[in-house]
Amino acid sequence: MIELQGITKVYRQGAQELTILKKLDLSVAAGEFVAIVGPSGSGKSTLMNTLGLLDVPTTGSYFLDGVRTERLSDNQLSELRNRKIGFIFQQFNLLPRLSAFENVELPMIYAGIPAKQRAEKARAVLEKLGMKGREHHKPSELSGGQQQRVAIARSLTLSPPLLLADEPTGALDTRTGQEVLELILELNGQGHTIALITHDLHIADCAKRIVSIRDGEIVGDRLSLPQAAQGVPS
Repeated sequence: MIELQGITKVYRQGAQELTILKKLDLSVAAGEFVAIVGPSGSGKSTLMNTLGLLDVPTTGSYFLDGVRTERLSDNQLSELRNRKIGFIFQQFNLLPRLSAFENVELPMIYAGIPAKQRAEKARAVLEKLGMKGREHHKPSELSGGQQQRVAIARSLTLSPPLLLADEPTGALDTRTGQEVLELILELNGQGHTIALITHDLHIADCAKRIVSIRDGEIVGDRLSLPQAAQGVPS
C-alpha cells in the first residue's frame, strides 16, 4: 500500500535550508496497522503530510497502492487522495455550522456522488459508528468522542483503503480515547490499512508495528509489545 524510497524533504528559508526528512525508506503492506512515533520536531508530521499527499517530497519516490506520486499534477494528487486516503485528525476538523450528517456527506459532494446515494451512505456509516439519532446535531452539541466518531465516519464515506490518523485521541479523555482506538482497531480488522501518528508509546502499542522516527530518520521498526508477546510474524 505504501512504498517510500529515499524520501527527503527540504524547506528553504531565504538562503538557509532545513532538512526535515532524510532519505527515508518505508514499506507498509495492505491491511497493516502501523504506528509512527517520535518526539516533537522529529519529522513525523511532515511524514504524515507526505503519506497523505498533502506535501510533495524534495527527492525520492512515493508509491501509493502502486501509483508513483511525486510526478503527479495537483489535480491528479487530489483525485488519488480522495480515492485512496481517509484522514482522522486530533482536532476533528468538523465544520461547526454543519450537522454531523452534513459533515459526513461533504466529501461525497466534492466527489460528485448523487444526493440519494450520499444520504444513504452517510446514514449507514453514522449508524455503524454508533451515531444513530445524532445525525442532525452540530459539533457543539456533541461530546469529544462523538465528534471524533463523526470525523471517522467522514473519512470512511468514499471507502478509502488507507486511513491516516494524526494523534486521533489527543483531544480526548482516557476512556473516550480508548474507545476511539478500539474503533480504529475494528476498522483495521475490516481491511483498512492504518498509519497512526503519535508521541505516546502506550497508544502506539495498540498497533501491530511501531516505526520510530527521530531527527528526520527512521531509527526503529519493530512489532508492538503485545504482538511480539504473541509471536506474530513480521
